Amino acid sequence: MDFELDGNSALVTAASSGLGFASARALAEEGANVAICGRDETRLEAAREELAGTATGDVLAVQADLTDPDDVSGLVRETVEAFGGLDHVVTSSGGPPSTTFLETDEQDWYQAYDLLVMSVVWTIEAAHEHLLESEYGTITCITSRTVREVADGLLLSNSVRRGVIGLVKTVSREFAPDIRANAVLPGTIETPRIEELIEAGVERGTYDDYEDGLTAMASEIPMDRIGDPRELGDVVAFLSSPRASFVNGTEVPIDGGLLRS
Repeated sequence: MDFELDGNSALVTAASSGLGFASARALAEEGANVAICGRDETRLEAAREELAGTATGDVLAVQADLTDPDDVSGLVRETVEAFGGLDHVVTSSGGPPSTTFLETDEQDWYQAYDLLVMSVVWTIEAAHEHLLESEYGTITCITSRTVREVADGLLLSNSVRRGVIGLVKTVSREFAPDIRANAVLPGTIETPRIEELIEAGVERGTYDDYEDGLTAMASEIPMDRIGDPRELGDVVAFLSSPRASFVNGTEVPIDGGLLRS
C-alpha cells in the first residue's frame, strides 16, 4: 500500500534507537523527509547514517534534550528550516527507571513528568502552527500498554504516561479537522528498553537470567513471541498518512494481544 507520504516532512523525537528509530525508518522509507533527535551525539549520528542508507528523502539529526523546552523549540525550528515545513510529529522518549512506590522520591516524579508528558506538550506547542499549514497535519504519540494495564515494577510509567493519553484525546478534538492526533501503545517489543527491564527483573530476582526473562515475557503474549520494532513503525507511518485520514483520537495497542482490557 502506498501511504502517500512522499515529500512530506516528519519529526520523530528520541529516535536514535528503539521505537522512535523504527518509526523514523518506516516514514523515511515511505518517502518522507525525516528529522530525528537524541541526546547522545555518537548514537544520533549512527542512526542518521543508517536511515540515510534506506531513505528516499532527506534525513536530519539534531542533538536535543527533550526535558529542556528550549531544546525542543530549537528542534522544531531546525526541522522546519531544513524541510520548509512540517507535516507529521511523532513523539517518543526513553522510559523512566523501573521502580516501586517506596523506592521513588519526589524528584523522580518530577523528572518522569518532564520526560513523558511535558516533552510531548513542548513538542506540540512548538509544532502546532506548522502542522496547521500542512494539508495532512498529524501527531502520533508513542506511549505504552501500561496506560491501560499496569505492569509490576513500572510505577512511574504506569502513573505518568496516562497524562499523554488525556492530552492526545483532548487535542484530537480541539485541533480537528486540521490536525489528527493518535497514540500507539507498544507492548513487549525487542528494544533496549526491554533489555533494561529484564535486567532489572534479574536484579530483583524475578528472573534467573536474561534468557529466562525473555522467555517469560514471550509466554504471556498470545502471538507467542516478542514484537519487532518495525511492526510498530509501520503502524505509525500508516497513522501519519492520508490512508488513515478518518482515524483520530484513538489508541492503538501493538502488543500481540497481550492486553486483556
